[in-house]
Amino acid sequence: MRCAVSIDLDGIGCYYRIHGLGPPPAELDHAILERALPRAAALFARHGIHVTWFVVGRDIDKGVGGDGARRSANGARLGALAAAGDELGNHSYSHPYELARLTPGEIDREIAACDRVLRGLVPAVRGFRAPGYDVSPVMLDVLARLGYRYDSSVFPSPGYYAAKAAVMAMLAALRKPSGAVMTNPRLLAAPADPYRPSMTAPWKRGQAPLVELPIATTPWLRVHAIGTSLLIAPSWLRDRLVDAMAKREFWNLELHGIDFSDAAQDGIPGELVDRQPDLRIPIDDKLERMDQLLNQVTARWEVQTLGEIATATQRDA
Repeated sequence: MRCAVSIDLDGIGCYYRIHGLGPPPAELDHAILERALPRAAALFARHGIHVTWFVVGRDIDKGVGGDGARRSANGARLGALAAAGDELGNHSYSHPYELARLTPGEIDREIAACDRVLRGLVPAVRGFRAPGYDVSPVMLDVLARLGYRYDSSVFPSPGYYAAKAAVMAMLAALRKPSGAVMTNPRLLAAPADPYRPSMTAPWKRGQAPLVELPIATTPWLRVHAIGTSLLIAPSWLRDRLVDAMAKREFWNLELHGIDFSDAAQDGIPGELVDRQPDLRIPIDDKLERMDQLLNQVTARWEVQTLGEIATATQRDA
């Protein structure tokens, strides 16, 4: 069995947007890359595994704003991880949740701009993950033109989207609309295992030159088995989800940078902590739970980067 661990490096501002909280404090612009990322990298190093980091291009583009030195340092930090064997993936340039709904030109610019920034750190970029797990034919066209091997945006978990819809409806009722968007419902019926998608219908099998590596869901009920849900789950439920994923040949274990944040140490305001339950867990407890999870993973799965999984999938598909 194979497992790929990936980390979406969404900034704190993304969570302010999701929860309808307005602009975040400026001092938190780099909290994920400067504070959470080193904690995560140290944990993975202790377990001897290489992971895939999905990077928002603007956060490491040294030509942006008046804090180019900090962005350059963020890029250098990621470049060092890539040089040591990790993979850097494209997570768009500015993380627009509505990416799949933008014009073809806007989609092209978002993906190509992040690709440009990443190629300043690594010789090649192999994969992409869309903000909000939404993917469209136009996005696949851009990825194919750039020569990408895989997309990893499809998340076929009805339970996750039901919970998301409920939160968005509640925020709308409070007149604090979420900046997130609901994804194409047809993606919920997509295959849960790696597949070669149709270029015109990404939720179907087809003959695309790249492969789709869906985010992890359990067999049958398609319960999401991702970092945040595993982090806040009681140990007995976490064990159940791990056992369920052992019935699949591939576990695409997605984490987020905020999973390695500490509200007190990182100065995250209570207004976000109230909305984001994982921020109520102290970092030492989070790291202990993550350590236990990775012990389970490395005992039962061969851990590879998503790029390595995509290469094997392309060969077999």
